[in-house]
Amino acid sequence: MYEVRPFGTLRGQDVPLIRLTDGDVSVELLPYGAAIRAICVPDRTGKPTDICLGYDTLEEYRDQDACFGGTIGRCANRIGGARFTVDGAEYRLTANEGTNTLHGGGEGFHKKLWRYACGENSVTFTLDSPDGEEGFPGALWAEVTYTLQNRTLTMEYRAKSDKTTVVNLTNHAYYNLAGHNGGPVHDHHLRLRADRYTPAGAGNVPTGELADVTGTALDLRQDTRLAERLGSQTLSASRGYDHNFVLNGAPAATLWCPRTGIALDMTTTLPGMQLYTAGFLTPRKGKGGALYGPAHAVCLEPQFFPDAVHHENFPSPLLRAGEAYRQSIACRFYVK
Repeated sequence: MYEVRPFGTLRGQDVPLIRLTDGDVSVELLPYGAAIRAICVPDRTGKPTDICLGYDTLEEYRDQDACFGGTIGRCANRIGGARFTVDGAEYRLTANEGTNTLHGGGEGFHKKLWRYACGENSVTFTLDSPDGEEGFPGALWAEVTYTLQNRTLTMEYRAKSDKTTVVNLTNHAYYNLAGHNGGPVHDHHLRLRADRYTPAGAGNVPTGELADVTGTALDLRQDTRLAERLGSQTLSASRGYDHNFVLNGAPAATLWCPRTGIALDMTTTLPGMQLYTAGFLTPRKGKGGALYGPAHAVCLEPQFFPDAVHHENFPSPLLRAGEAYRQSIACRFYVK
């Protein structure tokens, strides 16, 4: 079931909070950014625990960085040089991270007010992105449907464009399975089904290589306590994990917190996953006055590889005119 209540006002327009509930699991969603604000699941004692970082006000979502829970687009992650060429035409994008484009440019989809429609156990958000927005070609229609059923939150992404363009949509939830106010996630255990990753150079833009994870801090193919890796010299430049992995199994990721017993399995149709342990999250106040900071969350972001439009050996993020973009992400929550 769902309920809708006021959350804030943006440019004179009311913005609600929408809560989906299925048994003892609930999810709070916002049309601003088509964002996940909260995910409440029971811990091993049955205590409801909100495992998703977020804010208490619409103004904080509008003014703060970090993309808490937002739908990322038109293109998640980085496009090197803030430009790309398709069918002989070059498109110059908004450079909002040095010389590169990150998460769609200066005002990505996580900063947009989406339309919404509620179903019995779902919410569908839709957005129209005009031709040339942030430099991207094509008038793009995008849609994301969140469905909560059987302890599983499913995100289904759809898009169409009237010109060939880049589309790479994902969700940027910050998970802390000890609770959104649980502090550092060093005790969390993670497993990623990925034999390879995409090494990156300047600006964290991939070089085009697909490297073996064997013998590196990026080998997470077996259950790994994050504390064993986050202090690695290999990860110092990225302040922990901020890497794209090449997925090759299901579930793509399993995350577990021994403090609460809460676990999640994530599956996806997308070929890659950016693992980010919030190393660049500056200290700030979140929901209920909780203090958030570096390493206070794990972001699991299924997507096409960063800068894929420049590497023919990467799965292509191009959406041809008139074709349908269809991808999905699912998170199953349980206790172990």
